[in-house]
Amino acid sequence: MAAVVSASRVVAGASSSVALSRGRAQLKAVKMGKAQTRGSMVVVAAGAVANGYASALVEACADAKALDSVHGDIETITAYMAANPAMSTFLANPTMEPKKKKDVLAKLGKEASFHPFTSNFLNLLVDKARIGQLDAIAEEFEALYCASTDTQVATVTSAVKLENEQQFMIAKKIQEMTGAKNIKLKPEVDPSLLGGFVVTYGKDGSGYIDMSVAGQVRQLKNDIVVA
Repeated sequence: MAAVVSASRVVAGASSSVALSRGRAQLKAVKMGKAQTRGSMVVVAAGAVANGYASALVEACADAKALDSVHGDIETITAYMAANPAMSTFLANPTMEPKKKKDVLAKLGKEASFHPFTSNFLNLLVDKARIGQLDAIAEEFEALYCASTDTQVATVTSAVKLENEQQFMIAKKIQEMTGAKNIKLKPEVDPSLLGGFVVTYGKDGSGYIDMSVAGQVRQLKNDIVVA
């Protein structure tokens, strides 16, 4: 928008038609700026809504000693939706009858033995037309759950899939380093590491451990360049 203003000043002595064109360009730029601002506000509002629902669920579960059970249920349904994108589309469809959504969720809940709190919460999201934001709500719930249970989340990326024993040893080491009561590992596979693994943990991945072959090669390269 500054460029447009600058241009309008340069052609201040031009004809009225040119000035009018410049004026329209400025108005368009202002409208675009307002649209971008509204978009940012929508994102913030959506995040606040997700956090509000997630916070209410955590508090209700904590009071009833049901936090771990409901946490397991939320992990189950989000994993199911990730594996079945059609489910997410179905739940987010505003034209689909709420009863049909509840019936599908009830069937899933019965098969997975959901805690009553989980089933009630999912029905509430349907009633409030927020079920389409389940992924965002689940993400907020996960963060709040980890904070309330002193759980450190760590992502371990390896060249090949790690065995359970290997994951356990890595989790134990991170627990010793962070002092966290619990450790939750998120395993990922990246063949480009060539061998070994990389661990990221802490806020915004501030903690970093590189035990990969690719990392060792980079370090050797740097040592040669410095030498």
